[in-house]
Amino acid sequence: MRFLILKLCALLSMLGLYACDSSVLQQLRPGISTEAEIRALMGEPGMEWKNGDGGRTWEYSRQPEGMMCYMLTLDPNGILRGIEQVLTPENLARVRPGMSKEEIRRLLGKPRSVQVFPLKPEEVWDWKVGQEMGTDQLFNVHFDVNGQVTGTSRSQKILG
Repeated sequence: MRFLILKLCALLSMLGLYACDSSVLQQLRPGISTEAEIRALMGEPGMEWKNGDGGRTWEYSRQPEGMMCYMLTLDPNGILRGIEQVLTPENLARVRPGMSKEEIRRLLGKPRSVQVFPLKPEEVWDWKVGQEMGTDQLFNVHFDVNGQVTGTSRSQKILG
């Protein structure tokens, strides 16, 4: 019984996080919202990248428990240009052999976890991209010792 209650509490807290994100994101307006407003509503970004046009992209990952990663693009004046949830099937399909760790981080955001397999040798990053029948659905990106993508895979993590 206690296990069931813990599972229910975990589910409710995740739903609360999604509802919170939805509420906050609805308050942000591309072309209007400022850098200061974004920080006040979303907090500090997990990562910031400089864009070629002088703007910036801020990462707000909801990993390891969530299934979202938002990239907010600001123009050179610090005004919100756009919001993108990057953990989509289309973005996952863009991962190609030879891409660098930096390219993957910018494409998909912070991974849920990083596993190093010294005997292979290989490093695997994963992102939680779904939940089904008591399992987390994970998307994995495999890197060689030079930090280049060698391929992708999918796996499941049993909850509990």
